[in-house]
Amino acid sequence: MISHPTSAELMDSVIRFIEERVSPQLKDRDAFHARVAVNALAAIKREMAGGAAAEAAQVERLIELLGHDGDWAELNSELCTKIREGRLSPTDPALLAHFKASIIDQVRIDQPNYAGLKALEQGST
Repeated sequence: MISHPTSAELMDSVIRFIEERVSPQLKDRDAFHARVAVNALAAIKREMAGGAAAEAAQVERLIELLGHDGDWAELNSELCTKIREGRLSPTDPALLAHFKASIIDQVRIDQPNYAGLKALEQGST
């Protein structure tokens, strides 16, 4: 099995190439699109690194909330149905804790430099 370069290393190489070689030669709209591409690649890299753990944590919380096992899609669909049908209150503290933890995990992946992330994390403990 080939172990190098890893997907993360390849992603880093593409990001560096765009930032160091391509972007300096671009102007206006194309430079903006290059920054968007770099941000997208970095988000994909973070998703690859932390997405599975975030989903596993969501599944654990959903199992606790709903009282039975299942995969993420099934449990999340059931959660939505119960909220929509009024069988689970949107103000339930356990539900709100689940939403907050899920949002924090997603923000860590999507926007790790978000100014409010540290405040969210501190408030979640």
